[in-house]
Amino acid sequence: MNNSFMNMASIGDFDPLNQSIPATKVEITVSCRNLLDRDTFSKSDPSKTRHLCFCFLTHVEQFGRTEVIDNTLNPDFVRKFILDYFFEERQNLRFDLILPLSMSNQDFLGQAYCTLGEVVGSLGSRSEKALGGIQGKKCGTIIVKAEELSNCRESVMMQFCGNKLDKKDFFGRSDPYLIFYRSNEDSTFTICHKTEVVKNTLNPVWQAFKIPVRALCNGDYDRTIKVEVYDWDRDGGHDFIGEFSTSYRELSRGQSQFNVYEVINPKKKERKKKYLNSGTLKWVFHMFCNTQAYLSQTGNPAQPTSLHYMSPYQLNAYAMALKAVGEIIQDYDSDKMFPALGFGAKLPPDGRISHEFALNGNPQNPYCTGIDGVMEAYYQSLKSVQLYGPTNFSPIINHVARYASSVKDGSQYFVLLIITDGVISDMAQTKESIVNAACLPMSIIIVGVGPAEFDAMEELDGDEIRISSRGRYAERDIVQFVPFRDYVDRTGNHILSMARLAKDVLAEIPDQFLSYMRTRGIKPAPAPPPYTPPPYTPPGLPIQTDI
Repeated sequence: MNNSFMNMASIGDFDPLNQSIPATKVEITVSCRNLLDRDTFSKSDPSKTRHLCFCFLTHVEQFGRTEVIDNTLNPDFVRKFILDYFFEERQNLRFDLILPLSMSNQDFLGQAYCTLGEVVGSLGSRSEKALGGIQGKKCGTIIVKAEELSNCRESVMMQFCGNKLDKKDFFGRSDPYLIFYRSNEDSTFTICHKTEVVKNTLNPVWQAFKIPVRALCNGDYDRTIKVEVYDWDRDGGHDFIGEFSTSYRELSRGQSQFNVYEVINPKKKERKKKYLNSGTLKWVFHMFCNTQAYLSQTGNPAQPTSLHYMSPYQLNAYAMALKAVGEIIQDYDSDKMFPALGFGAKLPPDGRISHEFALNGNPQNPYCTGIDGVMEAYYQSLKSVQLYGPTNFSPIINHVARYASSVKDGSQYFVLLIITDGVISDMAQTKESIVNAACLPMSIIIVGVGPAEFDAMEELDGDEIRISSRGRYAERDIVQFVPFRDYVDRTGNHILSMARLAKDVLAEIPDQFLSYMRTRGIKPAPAPPPYTPPPYTPPGLPIQTDI
């Protein structure tokens, strides 16, 4: 629920005559062509062909990274790099392409160097470079495109569903997905969003997603937005179904009513006289404004566009994350009583905004019986509170830290699970809370739900760089962050999605627990005496009891 994963403070300040010159925000889009194929298994298992791009800046070891794209040597990365551009400075960039094989193993595919000014100053602000770094190998090319970002702060929540799309699979229907592009001044298009794949259907319903308006049209409401529909294939040869064009102004006239767009395949239209379309797409949207006093981006739980939507057919992403992690954690809790707190809502009866409220409505006793009790409290709270911003993490972290600070003898260890769609309004305070909590017997799990780029959450996860506040570093890494979307099973198997999430999200907890115990010199308690069964009483004889 935050902006791009790549957002960061400016590279440096140029301040002649003691007057700071404001930076210009630019968005960097990366594509690659004819990459080196280092996947020796690609013919037998083409899904193993994956690509990931990192961006490095002067004075910054790693600025950001794109998403992983499967099975193509010509990736167009959706995730952008957002940079502060200073005309008067030389801002060196380095792009590394890798093939991620596992968490600890990856293949290097090449790298390219340029300056931000070089990209901005190129024709159409588009620079194409040969990738190098592997002796004797042609590594392909990288295309880097820059566009100045407008000050538009609006975001839009959209959801699309298809009807009677073309059948592309011989043994099934189609596995459709959507790609959104915004038009550029030079009549080219830049990819700005890609939906998930909906398997084996000609009438797909894609998950709702939130996207900044400036990503769709950079604040120009009349700029063309092109939407392409594809049928996903495992071998990477995704079949084109059709496309349509619209604009944000046209979308915004819908007033949350359904609009219908014909999906057109130009080749089919040219070839077949009786061709009408390759299906239709309907859409519905709800717009939010990025201000401090806003309705939470999670939206109205009664609407399908909300991440909190209570569907009669399946769990929402919040509930799946809660159930997946909670059902494993509860096995290590003796009394199975869990305090469940919410944050970012207006509470009845007076509409007071709270960042630390009991989901069960009882602030004196926020405990719920088991994870099923937590789930019930969550559903009930959605019916009584109004989701609202800003979104503050520190009150919740401090709440758990107060309990953890009172039990430092190793008899208890606290695990805080935070489920969020990404926005965080108190970053500085949250960092300080985590640094303070790092010396306590507690761990923090953050699960990101929804389509946002979780740059703030990645920063809180201290795997790469230990989190710090006011010059003080956390004693140990206590935060584990994962985006739930990375674990969603493509076939729609929610049980498998939850199992994958739980496995990864809990992987660091044992080491975090042991690191606290070892640094404090706390040894395991003596084992209880061996179990001694009661004396055997032959059948038919009375059993002695004490009254």
